[in-house]
Amino acid sequence: MPGLYLAGLLVSLVGMTVLDARFRLFFWRAPWRAAAVMVVGVAFFMLWDVLGVAAGIFFIGPQHLLTGVLLAPDVPLEELFFLVLLCYTTMDLTGFVRPLVARRLRRAERSRS
Repeated sequence: MPGLYLAGLLVSLVGMTVLDARFRLFFWRAPWRAAAVMVVGVAFFMLWDVLGVAAGIFFIGPQHLLTGVLLAPDVPLEELFFLVLLCYTTMDLTGFVRPLVARRLRRAERSRS
């Protein structure tokens, strides 16, 4: 079923966006900084993919779930959305964990005082 993988990625991105909006984790906390981090992260991993394809390390496997649209040789359209999801998930997780760690450190400092 062509496009199923892309649909799954889009559903996942919507879920990450809902979590981000609800808890103000990444884009809802600092939109310009988040956009810059996202662009740099996706560009880095896209370059990594292109270099991996050129080296023969990365290649397209079975394509029955892909749309068939290629951004470059052996780099499907879905890869771009996967990289966005990867970066978004990482930054949302960072935005969620950072306050928890900071709160725990503050409590530890207070208990030592």
